[in-house]
Amino acid sequence: MFTERLARTRDAMHMQGIDALLLSVGPDLPWLTGFAAMAMERLSMLVLPAEGRPQLILPAFEADLVHDREAVMDLVPWAETEDPIALVSRSLGAHRAGNLAIGDHTWSRFLVALQAEMPDARWQQASNVISSLRAQKDAAEIEALARAGAGVDRIAAELQTGEIPLIGRSELAIAADIEARILANGHRKVNFCIVASGPNSSSPHHHTGDRVVQSGEPILFDFGGTTAEVDDAPGYCSDTSRMIFTGEPPVEFAEAYSALQAAQEAGVRAATVGTAAELVDSAARTVLTEAGLGQYFTHRLGHGIGVEAHEDPYLVGGNDRPLAAGNAFSVEPGFYIAGKWGARIEDIVVATDEGPRRLNNSSHELAIVEA
Repeated sequence: MFTERLARTRDAMHMQGIDALLLSVGPDLPWLTGFAAMAMERLSMLVLPAEGRPQLILPAFEADLVHDREAVMDLVPWAETEDPIALVSRSLGAHRAGNLAIGDHTWSRFLVALQAEMPDARWQQASNVISSLRAQKDAAEIEALARAGAGVDRIAAELQTGEIPLIGRSELAIAADIEARILANGHRKVNFCIVASGPNSSSPHHHTGDRVVQSGEPILFDFGGTTAEVDDAPGYCSDTSRMIFTGEPPVEFAEAYSALQAAQEAGVRAATVGTAAELVDSAARTVLTEAGLGQYFTHRLGHGIGVEAHEDPYLVGGNDRPLAAGNAFSVEPGFYIAGKWGARIEDIVVATDEGPRRLNNSSHELAIVEA
């Protein structure tokens, strides 16, 4: 797996005239090698030249964590008295004055030091090389995303059937129940958990708080995490949004929610291989606009997902890049009427040659919960 990814990355580097790729903290390094650098003041950095063996420069006391990766890269441990920036420069050799791509998540303190060490180098973001590679998932990655989606689907179903008490409890208390279930359903960490009740549902990224859920109001749930690593592969992310109403919803809300369901379905149907990302956004947005809700749909339709919760491709106006087979992304239209209420439905979808495939399959119906 990692040998193949390194080869694909090098092919992309050759096409773009990049002499070496430098990766530190962030998702690119584990996706490429299976090793996740610890975010701290001690530098760990992969040097991937366009030709020759990759080298991983890392603190000496961490070398035993990655000896099993020596099939794909050489280890260059550094002692506490050594300068890792100088080691990176030495590893680059003649490429010190070349075209270098550096990981987007690299700390600025390291980038500034590298620029001072190699003043003649020309720098660009590593995402120019890796993002499109990561965006096109293989079969194993799609199944990892499907397993992650199934885990959060089980939690959504528990919310919809009333297994998690809601009325009379704070958003934070409900979120704690959801987070515990995320960890119990195949995830190693929780990435986010939004519980937005009543008027708080009108804030797309509400900060879950101490408001107590009451009868007769909507609750917007948006939650996800990262699964555990399997066979050295990094964990993959889940992300889903569902709505519950505590009691019988007003006609106005029910009608708006029906339009939202239609918009989400239109977005999924449009997410076919070869369709421009912006046209998928437009398909869902048009439905809400025709229902008089377009002005309340205030964000893009979706984002890519993989080893990061948000990555390429982005379903947004202005992105004319066509979807490719293996692209995985959210389809999450919403409406948000300030101070009143809001709603969102979100599924992860994969573009395939056979058509769009949903990776979330819990009910889209507006669940009515009385307790």
